[in-house]
Amino acid sequence: MELMRNDINQDHPPSRGQWDNKREFMLAVVGVIIGLGNVWRFPYLCFKNGGGAFLIPYVLFLFTCGIPIFFLELSLGQFTGQGGITCWRKICPSFEGLGYGSQLIMLYTVMYYIVILAWAFLFLFSSFNTQLPWANCHNSWNTEDCTDYGQNRSSNGHILGNTTSSVEEFWQRRILGLSGGIEEIGSIRWDLAGCLLLSWVVCYFCIWKGVKFSGKVVYFTATFPYVMLIALLIRGLTLPGATDGIRFYLSPDPGRLADPQVWMDAANQILFSSAVCTGCMASLGSYNEYNNNCYRDSFLLCLLNSLTSFVSGFAVFSVLGFMAHELGVDISTVAESGPGLAFIAYPQAAAMMPVPQLWAAFFFIMIIFLGLDSQFVYLEGLLTSTSDMYPSFFFTGHRRKLLLLAICVVCFLVGLLMVTEGGLYIFQLFDYYACSGMPIMFFAILEPVCVGWIYGADRYYDIIKDMIGYRPWPYMKYCWKYVTPSICTGILLFSLVKFTPLKYNNTYQYPWWGYAIGMFLALSSALMAPLWFLYSMTLNLCSHGAVKLPVKLN
Repeated sequence: MELMRNDINQDHPPSRGQWDNKREFMLAVVGVIIGLGNVWRFPYLCFKNGGGAFLIPYVLFLFTCGIPIFFLELSLGQFTGQGGITCWRKICPSFEGLGYGSQLIMLYTVMYYIVILAWAFLFLFSSFNTQLPWANCHNSWNTEDCTDYGQNRSSNGHILGNTTSSVEEFWQRRILGLSGGIEEIGSIRWDLAGCLLLSWVVCYFCIWKGVKFSGKVVYFTATFPYVMLIALLIRGLTLPGATDGIRFYLSPDPGRLADPQVWMDAANQILFSSAVCTGCMASLGSYNEYNNNCYRDSFLLCLLNSLTSFVSGFAVFSVLGFMAHELGVDISTVAESGPGLAFIAYPQAAAMMPVPQLWAAFFFIMIIFLGLDSQFVYLEGLLTSTSDMYPSFFFTGHRRKLLLLAICVVCFLVGLLMVTEGGLYIFQLFDYYACSGMPIMFFAILEPVCVGWIYGADRYYDIIKDMIGYRPWPYMKYCWKYVTPSICTGILLFSLVKFTPLKYNNTYQYPWWGYAIGMFLALSSALMAPLWFLYSMTLNLCSHGAVKLPVKLN
C-alpha cells in the first residue's frame, strides 16, 4: 500500500497544489452543495409531497444513495490525487467514460447555471429604487392587463380574467422580454448580457490562481449566505401568518407516500443537491492530503446539506405564509418552486414588508452568493479534471489560466443564447434534460458498480483503511454492491416509464427539434460511459485476442 501511494504521488507534479488546511476543503464543498436547490427546490418538494412525511423517503435515500456515492467520489479523488476523469482511469480504465460523461454534465451545468446569477444581479440592481419596480403597474413594460397583487383577485387567490400581476410582468417583460417560444429566439437582452459578463468575470477571478486562492475566497462566499439566510429566517418568523406557512410546509400527509412520484422526487433531490455524479467531488477531494478522514467528512457535509435544506424551508414558507395572510388567500396559491419562487413569489412578498428594498436586496444577495459559490467550485472541478489529463502541459506557466479563460469565454458565448428573448426556453432544456434526471441517475448506478464489483469493494476498503486508519462500517460496502445500484435502477426505470416531455409553464409545448436538442443533451453525457466501455473492450480484443476488464493500482 505504501508503494501504491508513492506511485500515485508521482503521477502529478507538485505545482498541482493542495488545500492549505482542512477548513478550506470543507468550505469549498459546502459552497458547491449548499446552493439554490436548498432554498428553492427542497421546501417546495416537501410541501408538495406530503410535508413532514416526505422526510421519510428523503432520509432513506440520503443514507442509501447520497452519502455512499458522495463518500465514494470524495475518497476516490483523495486516493488517486486526480480529477473527475483520470481518477477512473487510475482504477478501471474501461470505466473512464464515467469521467467524460460526468464532465459533460458539469460543462452543461456551468453554461446554464450562471444565467440565474445574471437574473439575480438585475433584480438586485432594480431593488435600489425608491419604490420596487415590480410593486406597481406604472412602468413602461406594463400592459393594460397588469394588476397590482391583491387587486382583482378571486377568493381563492387566482387573478381574474386575463390580467397578470405586476411582479409577473416585471419578470417576463422587463427581465426576460419573454417571446412566444423557442422558435422566436429574438434579440439579446443587453442588460442581462452585461450581468452575465459580470458573473463570469467574478467567477474567473475567484479561481484563476488555483485552489490556493479559491480556498481563501470560500471563507466568505460559503459562509455569507448563512448570514443572509438567518436574517431572512428571523424576519420571516416575526411576520403575521408565518405560523400558517410553516404548518403548511411540514403538515404530514402519510397517504402521499403511496405515490411513487414522491419517492422519485426524494431520490432526485438527494443526488441533485449533493452534487454527485458530476466529477466535482473527486476533483475537490484530489487536493486533500492522503490521510484526510474523508469518511467522517462525507457524513458531516451531507448532513449539513440536508439540515440547511430543512431550515431553508422555514425561511421560505414563513414569508409565503405572510404573503398569503396579507392577500387573504390559501398558501398553495402563492407557493412556487425554482425561478417562480426566487423571481416571482419572494419579490412580491418582499414588496409587502416594511423597508422592502432592504429585504429584497438581502434575498437577492443570498441568491447570488449561493449560486456564485456553486458556479466557481463547479468551474474549478471542470478545470481540474481537464488539467489532470495533460498535467505536464497545463501546469506549466500560465497555461492553466488560459484554459480557464477559454472555458469561460466559450460558456459565456453559449450563455448569450439564454439571455435572448427566447432564452428561458433554452435554459429549461439544459435544466430538464442535460443536468438532472436520467444522466445523473445512470451514473449513480454505474459508479458503485465499478467500485463495488469491478474494482472490488473489499479491495477498496483496504485502501480506505490505509488512508484514514480504520475500516468504515460494512454498510457502505453493501450499499455500493447492492443497495445503491438497485434503488437507482428502480428510480431510473420508473422515470423512463413516467417520462413526460418538457412544457414551459405547463402550457407551451416545444417543437420536435426542441425536444431533439434536449434528448441530445441528455444522451451526449449518458452514452459516454457505454461507448467508452465498448471502445476499451475493442482495443483489448484487438491487442490481446480476448476481452478483459483492466484494473489498475495493484
